[in-house]
Amino acid sequence: QVQVVESGGGLVQPGGSLRLSCAASGNIFRFDAMNWYRQAPGKERELVAAITSGINTNYADSVKGRFTISRGNAKNTVFLQMNSLKPEDTAVYYCNIRGAGSGGYLEVWGQGTLVTVSS
Repeated sequence: QVQVVESGGGLVQPGGSLRLSCAASGNIFRFDAMNWYRQAPGKERELVAAITSGINTNYADSVKGRFTISRGNAKNTVFLQMNSLKPEDTAVYYCNIRGAGSGGYLEVWGQGTLVTVSS
């Protein structure tokens, strides 16, 4: 089994910064894509940022220039640096890992971490 755990959410004022962390553990040895999604109240879950093959990144238009996704030195970790936060960034942020373990292809979601941007 594979577990994914996020951390780093919290309450921040508009214009502030937060750094989310995600770590995968268990039976996984290949990381094809490591993604951050978010879901705001009453809205669908959306892709915020993605990193594939460890180096290629992609961002939602709404966060370009403000958010940065990066992979840790330990290949099972991924971070999301969020700067210049806006109230509309308020959401539960989920880490999503796609890769493979001994059982073949897998996709795993974390439990989510709440980010609230408010004065």
